[in-house]
Amino acid sequence: MTAPSRPDETGLSFTCVEAIAALPRKAWNALVGDDHPFLRHEFLDALEASGAVSPGTGWTPRHLAVWRGDALVGVLPSYDKDHSYGEYVFDWGWADAWERAGGDYYPKALSAIPFTPAPGPRLALAPGEDRQTIMRLLADSWETRDILSWHLLFADDAEVDDWQAARPNLIERKGVQFQWQDAGFGDFDGFLAAMTSRRRKEIRRERRIVADQGLSLHRLEGDAIDDEALEHFYRCYQVTYMERGRQGYLNFAFFKHLRDRLPEALLLIQTRLQGKPVAAALCLQGRHTLYGRYWGSEVVADCLHFEACYYQGIEHCLEKGLRHFDPGTQGEHKITRGFAPRLLRSLHYIADPRLHDAVARFCREEGAQVEAYRQHAEALLPFKR
Repeated sequence: MTAPSRPDETGLSFTCVEAIAALPRKAWNALVGDDHPFLRHEFLDALEASGAVSPGTGWTPRHLAVWRGDALVGVLPSYDKDHSYGEYVFDWGWADAWERAGGDYYPKALSAIPFTPAPGPRLALAPGEDRQTIMRLLADSWETRDILSWHLLFADDAEVDDWQAARPNLIERKGVQFQWQDAGFGDFDGFLAAMTSRRRKEIRRERRIVADQGLSLHRLEGDAIDDEALEHFYRCYQVTYMERGRQGYLNFAFFKHLRDRLPEALLLIQTRLQGKPVAAALCLQGRHTLYGRYWGSEVVADCLHFEACYYQGIEHCLEKGLRHFDPGTQGEHKITRGFAPRLLRSLHYIADPRLHDAVARFCREEGAQVEAYRQHAEALLPFKR
């Protein structure tokens, strides 16, 4: 842990913490709550304890902890990065252009959840603390710490607005994900009833195809995910990456740590053939949202991905009263299955004014294209008008 900054006139100071384990779990979780599992101490600690996040993998923890005296009143998960892997807001082009011009792009500062493109809060504060005051405190440190750039990824809209108010020169970049939201469907049949006849029939056909191949789907939660189920899931997870010619970012130690420390947040959707598991999708869940994250299959089966990664998740949300389902990044095929385009915003501080101006111009032009794409995707949703 670095030495704390000098308290300002409000009595606030902050430290950069080099391991999440250096901060008390209960105090951290009291600030972040249980709405967003990726922000919890257990999830971030699983990444670090397993070695998936470490200086050796290019993720050096620099978590920002805000203090009022000895009381922890704010936390922001942060990292120093010497590459841009595992972020899902791609700035490789910026880095390449700047380095060809003779500049240094790395290391950069990043406030995000590693390997997790799931929108949600990033800065968590104690009740009564003023967000603008604390954001300005942290932003003012960028110059004194000689940070080349700082990037806030997948923060929710309210937080993005607050950061922009605290530091108006931040560059906004837009992106799109596809997410499902319960519109009072009641159950899966109610969800289908809200669709056009054509799409309703197509989804039913896809689900029958899965069943006709002898495949059955089983949802396991928390402690029901035993070692055998977890080991099988991990084999499937690695298959997905091996098909792309590389290994997954996350190791088995991460998933085991997560299962042991945060079981209530886990949902494993297991596919079986003649009683034997052959495919698996691992999701995390908060109070209101299901997050589809990791998937793999040892068999080739028609429509299985749609069933395991989309329809089972929707059914689970409707049965458990979860209002939202975030199935992960990309995939225009999600639109016709009821996942609406959601506009996402990231923020970027770039110290050098020449690079700042070039990136700002790029993001303005890209943003207009992203907004047009979102509107087009919205018009393709399969629900009755």
